[in-house]
Amino acid sequence: SRGAARGAEDHAGERGRLLHARPPRKAALCGQGQEPEEAGRDLRQRPHAARPPATHDRGHGIGRGDHDGGRVEALLLESNMIKRLKPHYNILLRDDKSFPYILLRRGHRWPQISKYRGAKSGQGDYFGPFASAGAVDLTINALQRAFPLRSCSDSVLESRTRPCLQHQIKRCTAPCVGRIGKADYDVLVEEARAFLAGRSRQVQRRLTDRMTAASDALEFETAAAYRDRIKALAHIQMRQGINLPSMGDADVVAIHDEAGQACVQVFFFRSGQNYGNRAFFPRHGADDTPEAILRAFIGQFYSGREAPPLVLVNRSLEEAPLLAEALTLKAGRRVKLHRPLRGAKRKLLEDAERNAREALARRLGESTAQRRLLESLAQRFELEGAPDRVEVYDNSHISGTDAVGSMIVAGPEGYIKSAYRKFTIRSTAACDPATPGDDYAMMREVLTRRFSRLIKEDPGRSGESWPDLVLIDGGAGQLGEARRVFADLGIADLAVAAIAKGPERNAGRERVFLPDRPPVALGARDPLLYFLQRLRDEAHRFAIGTHRAKRAKARVRSALDEIPGVGPRRKKALLHRFGSARGVSQAGLADLETVDGISSAVARAIHDHFRADR
Repeated sequence: SRGAARGAEDHAGERGRLLHARPPRKAALCGQGQEPEEAGRDLRQRPHAARPPATHDRGHGIGRGDHDGGRVEALLLESNMIKRLKPHYNILLRDDKSFPYILLRRGHRWPQISKYRGAKSGQGDYFGPFASAGAVDLTINALQRAFPLRSCSDSVLESRTRPCLQHQIKRCTAPCVGRIGKADYDVLVEEARAFLAGRSRQVQRRLTDRMTAASDALEFETAAAYRDRIKALAHIQMRQGINLPSMGDADVVAIHDEAGQACVQVFFFRSGQNYGNRAFFPRHGADDTPEAILRAFIGQFYSGREAPPLVLVNRSLEEAPLLAEALTLKAGRRVKLHRPLRGAKRKLLEDAERNAREALARRLGESTAQRRLLESLAQRFELEGAPDRVEVYDNSHISGTDAVGSMIVAGPEGYIKSAYRKFTIRSTAACDPATPGDDYAMMREVLTRRFSRLIKEDPGRSGESWPDLVLIDGGAGQLGEARRVFADLGIADLAVAAIAKGPERNAGRERVFLPDRPPVALGARDPLLYFLQRLRDEAHRFAIGTHRAKRAKARVRSALDEIPGVGPRRKKALLHRFGSARGVSQAGLADLETVDGISSAVARAIHDHFRADR
């Protein structure tokens, strides 16, 4: 298609900027006459398929013959194209989120330790990646027992007048109110940095020496404090499980395939410390071998993140040298792809493969049960077949304020969280003060926006974004509203149902409303009832969470948001300087003019705004 071709040209330019090479033709990825969305259908043919055919136009190809440099560039381009165009017949990673890090800031009088996710900048030292945000939170909590550093924001730090709860539970030294000197705080920062960098033995030895010295000097309270810090460090290392100082920075990647599905388990080691593991279930073609799946997984997994110096794999990959060269080129340093046959590293691979096997077994069991439930749903509701995509809709608001809609998606493999959507209710009819909380108008808006966009993007309904069943949280009224929306949009053959709680909103007495049929009451012990309840409750959870986040955002709006000329950047500068909106309101005109980005006119406007309210 023309859109796909434009996407290929855009990525060719992106690859050119990355590699300082000339942009390739579309045929460099797809071969002559092949459309980009079919890229990667035959994994066994790549990267040879990525090479353009012989041509006299040498200036536009990215590689010819056996020129490895061109093949590496083609491999990088292929990963970028796959990530952007998401072809149906390629290895796809459902979870495309970046991994979290621990950030230990620099350049501040009182450096902060915090969780960080996103592109790295020069604001401090990054330690990770960790397998999950929960792993980062647990590690930071444990670290603060050993190194009581602040984790609060700069504005909170500047506005404190007394120690917070973190200080009371001995996880912060309260630099905000002067409970620790600058030199002592810097020692804690450097010790935390050394521990996270893998020099744990050195840090523990230093703390042990201080504990012994304090004990010899009969300073038993000080010695006990050092003892508790040493215990906290030991707890961190014990919780991390396997730690191999000789490992350095490495990822352990193992695949297991069974029954047409595959699981890839990734263990993260940084400075010899285990930062956790994560399971991935890539989508792939039926004929793809484990080696082809693993090769494609590695290419796409590291297309958006930096590979460590060592990547251990449990399969022999014919293209390992080429893949390692591509990762090296992208990382700007040497990356080694290695399959150990013995020793501690081989044992790690065996552990990772066992984890992958167990995770896949659990997933297959859950998938089998889910498919049975979907088949039961189709039979009970007289659908044409078991639905592959079920969309569930719900609203959340308080008397029409901060109203939001939500859509969750479920399929044979469970919830598809990457397809979840939030809707901020815009129409005045839905939030009319005369009829506060008009759920029908809200549902009408959500469904109209969702399916109008679907019709525009995929009028032929050939993609995977169209649902096989729409489930509404509500009763006959909500079902009627959904049917009217579909009729107005010309959608005639879409299955829709609504689920409502029974009398007095008792869970377990739900009724399902279907078009032109009496309500269906499911038995209290019917597995299908539990399934529908889980779907409804997940939609409700997602809607409530979205509503609470919106309400919290509105609640934290300060008086600064009401001042003309004060945008996000100036607001941030003012809060950083004065600590809070109250501090800004009490500042004099001369003090306001000293803030970066605040002109005399803006300072006068801020000053007059707060004085006018008095």
